[in-house]
Amino acid sequence: MKKIDEQKKKSSLWFKSLRNQICEELEKIEGIHSSTPSRFQRTSWQRDKDGSQKLGGGEMSLIRGKVFEKAGVNISTVFGELSDSMLGKIPGTQNSKNFWASGISVVIHPFSPKIPTIHMNTRFIVTEKSWFGGGADITPTNKKSEKSKKIAKLFHKNLKKICDKYDPSAYDKYKKWCDEYFYLPHRREARGLGGIFYDYLNSDNWNEDFLFTKNVGETFLQTYKKIVDDTISDQWDADDKKMQYHRRSRYVEFNLLHDRGTKFGLQTDGNIEAIFMSLPPFASW
Repeated sequence: MKKIDEQKKKSSLWFKSLRNQICEELEKIEGIHSSTPSRFQRTSWQRDKDGSQKLGGGEMSLIRGKVFEKAGVNISTVFGELSDSMLGKIPGTQNSKNFWASGISVVIHPFSPKIPTIHMNTRFIVTEKSWFGGGADITPTNKKSEKSKKIAKLFHKNLKKICDKYDPSAYDKYKKWCDEYFYLPHRREARGLGGIFYDYLNSDNWNEDFLFTKNVGETFLQTYKKIVDDTISDQWDADDKKMQYHRRSRYVEFNLLHDRGTKFGLQTDGNIEAIFMSLPPFASW
């Protein structure tokens, strides 16, 4: 087996394993806080219209529960040829249309306005070049509250730990990238309270890059479990819910106007339901 094929296999298996871990942990939380707990519903899809699996596909896992009003955990492994419009815009596509991409994408919209919305995705891309990308960011309903600032501090502290293990300069760079990426220029405001964002990660040490990417996923899960535990009993009222719907509107605007993953999925004939999984069930303007 060629080295790159082994790397593809390892990364895609990891994304599936992480998906299973996340779904299991979220279902446990639902089970603790509901007498009739919801479970993830899983839907498979293929890029090929004839189901031949020549172009890859994925699985969408979606739960609509008492704690998590809507939470999606998607994995996909897709490959084939890029459209002419994408050539030269992605590294390693100047001379070839061929691509391979595998990854996981998670978006969680809780029912309680006191529990923040959260997003995480990691991916491994192969063209004539190869690299990892991803990140995690958090969006509390009330970005200015002391509780939200405390949550964000914990979130950033844990992300910084894994960044420092990988490269002491990584956190400042990836935090800045996240702040710039998750910014709504037409609103002149950030989507949430940030996190980390990285792309085109290839240090010439694949194992170290892979380990960092795995740590992003694991740290996201463990940190969010702690955040949910710390906020799930907080009281809220109609004004909090109104603010939550307002905050979600900014989420919708960013994902439809600016999100790279949304654009990539649409340009590579991804599954529409999986692509728009990130949108909240309700929002208001």
